[in-house]
Amino acid sequence: MFVKAIIPAVILFLISATVLSLEEPKYAAVQQLGEVEIRQYESTIQARTPMNDDVSDTQGFRALANYIFGGNDREQEIAMTAPVEIQLAEDGYMAFTLPSEFDMATLPEPDLANVTLLEVPGRRVAAIPFSGWATDGKVSEMTEKLMAVLAENEIETVGPPSVNQYDPPMTLPWNRRNEIIIEVLP
Repeated sequence: MFVKAIIPAVILFLISATVLSLEEPKYAAVQQLGEVEIRQYESTIQARTPMNDDVSDTQGFRALANYIFGGNDREQEIAMTAPVEIQLAEDGYMAFTLPSEFDMATLPEPDLANVTLLEVPGRRVAAIPFSGWATDGKVSEMTEKLMAVLAENEIETVGPPSVNQYDPPMTLPWNRRNEIIIEVLP
């Protein structure tokens, strides 16, 4: 059991030296509402796997890591990007945004049936950043703050929120970069 639990940490440790140079989805800042930023993201492609509403669940991460570390029909390694997106809902998912050099035609097919590739059209989101560990309590607190700001500004949301985590697990809490995001209407 310990070996299975430590594998994601070891993988992230090995890539942590390059974490500052990881590609992130491109977006334009549209509006600032205190801590909350409204962003317009460009279209992306994500590798997704279903998961429960537990942000600390490592099963989804292992499935996605398998894909980018060669668990695909070409045994091709794919660069890690940031953030890892976790949608916390009954039918939630964990997702890696794939590097922008790929399109759906050039990506290898995942070996695992629970990993799917999905084109995500450009979307407008509201984001609130936070540092430290993304515990259930912290995620709830920041989600409530985000939703309060959006309600106060009469901004309508679409779907459930997600947690974006940018750093490997060994990153010190005060250096960790996280966000709660939710899609909003333009």
